[in-house]
Amino acid sequence: MSPFTRPVSLPATTHSYLARAAESLRDAVVARDVPTRYACAHVAALRAAAALLAARARPAGSPGARRRPQKNAWVLLAEVAPELAEWATFFAAGAAKRAAAEAGSTRAVTEREADDLVRDADRFMAVVEQALGLAPHAVSPQLCVLVEPVRHTRAG
Repeated sequence: MSPFTRPVSLPATTHSYLARAAESLRDAVVARDVPTRYACAHVAALRAAAALLAARARPAGSPGARRRPQKNAWVLLAEVAPELAEWATFFAAGAAKRAAAEAGSTRAVTEREADDLVRDADRFMAVVEQALGLAPHAVSPQLCVLVEPVRHTRAG
């Protein structure tokens, strides 16, 4: 046996979800309006979670087995990848805001929340890529524009 181990083969759906997550993240970065930015960032995270689920999740039971209640992606993620449970909880908490943003509510989220979620979705994608044994994606230069440096002033 060779001293090198062969990398784990990932399903095509995993790569497809990661590509779609990256596309949603790009959409979030360039979105001019706050609700769209927030919604696209949340969808990017959801697609990254789907990529990991496609790679790790296994079908439950046999065809004749009793059906269990459906679970959302964030619940499944916490079960399949317990090390990502905090991320799952975080993004699950933002689902209602995403729904409101997608419905066109301009008061659902603030600009700061949208920008923060774009950065969080980007970090989450990198965590998922590492969990899958892939090199994390390069951060978009446009994403860096969303990060405003904190200006400290000295009094007196």
